[in-house]
Amino acid sequence: MSAADDILGQVPLAQLAAQLGVDEPTARQAVRQALPALLGGMQANARDEGGAASLAEAIGQHDAGLLDGGVDLDQVDTGDGAKIVRHVFGGNTDQVVNQLGSAGDLGKGLVQKLLPILAPIVMAYLARKFGGGGQQQDSGEGQGGGLGDLLGSVLGGGGNNQAGGGLGGTLGDLLGGLLGGGRK
Repeated sequence: MSAADDILGQVPLAQLAAQLGVDEPTARQAVRQALPALLGGMQANARDEGGAASLAEAIGQHDAGLLDGGVDLDQVDTGDGAKIVRHVFGGNTDQVVNQLGSAGDLGKGLVQKLLPILAPIVMAYLARKFGGGGQQQDSGEGQGGGLGDLLGSVLGGGGNNQAGGGLGGTLGDLLGGLLGGGRK
């Protein structure tokens, strides 16, 4: 199972659809479009030492317990999610939202509501995968290598997507030049 599928399995689609004002199939499609972009942006930021350290610190501040027993969206801090999205995509946030919104005809408004909901869920997932808090501090560069390796395995592992680090086909082509523009 890919990371995106694993995370999607944690998201209560009926509750999400109600929050977004769409039906469940549309909510599922939106999550499937947005998750690889979030994970890819995080991976791009983790490619340099400063970005990796910043991301590891942020992961350490997120509680993996958000995933316990399935996510309750009422417990998701969308204010924190908006900060995560801005940090991941930096000055390219609007471009990413526009690209995701036009891919599959989801609409910019839907993506703008969705990303801040998904971002804390992704951070909780990474906190769980990274060892329950993101605090792997073997050495200064151990964070970057461990986190980069984790994100690489999360993006590349077991999914149906091939090239593009899990972003897949057209979406990967659209976002490829944008990811990595986040702040370190």
